[in-house]
Amino acid sequence: MPTTELSRTDSLRADNSGNDPQERAVLVYDYDRKDCDSSRSEFVGLAISAGACVCGAIFITRGAPDTKTFVRSGKLNELQSLVESECATLVILESQISPVQERNLQSALECRVIDRVRLILDIFALRARTREGKLQVELAQLKHLSTRLVRGWTHLERQRGGIGLRGPGETQLETDRRLIGARLKTLRKQLATVQSQRQLHRRRRQRKPIPLISLVGYTNSGKSSLFNRLTHSKVYVADQLFATLDPTIRRIKLDGYGSLLLSDTVGFIRNLPHTLIDAFRATLEEVTESQLLVHVVDSSEPEFREHIDEVENVLKEIGAFDIPRVIVFNKIDLSGELPSVQSAVKSQNSKVWLSAETGAGLDLIERVFLEQIGSGHRVRRLRLGVESARSRARIYQLAEVCTEAVDPDGNWLLEVYVDQVTEGRLNALLESDRGLSWVG
Repeated sequence: MPTTELSRTDSLRADNSGNDPQERAVLVYDYDRKDCDSSRSEFVGLAISAGACVCGAIFITRGAPDTKTFVRSGKLNELQSLVESECATLVILESQISPVQERNLQSALECRVIDRVRLILDIFALRARTREGKLQVELAQLKHLSTRLVRGWTHLERQRGGIGLRGPGETQLETDRRLIGARLKTLRKQLATVQSQRQLHRRRRQRKPIPLISLVGYTNSGKSSLFNRLTHSKVYVADQLFATLDPTIRRIKLDGYGSLLLSDTVGFIRNLPHTLIDAFRATLEEVTESQLLVHVVDSSEPEFREHIDEVENVLKEIGAFDIPRVIVFNKIDLSGELPSVQSAVKSQNSKVWLSAETGAGLDLIERVFLEQIGSGHRVRRLRLGVESARSRARIYQLAEVCTEAVDPDGNWLLEVYVDQVTEGRLNALLESDRGLSWVG
């Protein structure tokens, strides 16, 4: 049932998006998808997140696309009429198209044409806040643009022959390639520097073994809301796709364990392009270094099982699939479920049902954290003589100190959280300092 009209829901979302519309956009959907409804809603959300005013839509079948314009002649005429009647300045295709198809479509429609990859890149450019995030976005954009060089730099004219100027010269296309190549080289160097700084910070964290827990999940599943609840932070939260782009790490205290590091990461999405995964690999390294992954799922979303599969696929691509996971079914205030927990059984992951919006079930996820990370973790007491001040400073570097006191003889009494690795390091310190001993 092809149509050129937006559904009432899509129209309301476009009118109430809160964005200042920059361009009037017509969307081109894939009609043959099994998940057509959820895919259409997500595609509209992407366009609105980029600041577009969605004024019309058209469906196309997913048969063999036209090699020249991707859209076949009948649908192309229908699309031309829709663009003209709606005074649209932009056409956004859900499918990825080739540079030649993009150029031919722009010529036929007399307006700009982009695909889903370019749309996601534009949203990333809006969301990036840190220097690393901006560098990664620019790198991904230039890599995508390098295949679509068609008079990109109109202020540069071709060199022509003439007296004293005869020769092959340099075409505009070659100039564009040279400029983009030079910029890509500069960006890679800058990203390598930022990446080395991130590795230095990671090594510093590893000296004092504080476990890292990363929140992962489909975009707009409520990761940042859960992050704010657990860390008492005020990270930006919005009901929009890719509201979070740059990773954020905060320390939290877990009763019966000590300190943990919690990381909020960029949300994943259906058919996330490989070029974007490559560009953001440095940021996603935080996920691969985690001791535990918390997979946040929007339980009120009808297609949440498909979203789980998409996240699992991305975790495989970045090499984080074998890290232990906890699946959190968020937004139970919308789905009508009650807070509950299901412990891990054999190969199945632990599952928690909660609401980051109301706070219901947060105590359950803290209990699961303790089960997953706290095994072999216990409290021991150390006595330090007055001459062991240097060892006291070293203990604060090696372990998490929960309490400190001074006995009547002036000795320090420290209660520390230890696991097998930390206890071994402290035993080595005891051998070199006779004023240091275990009390319990």
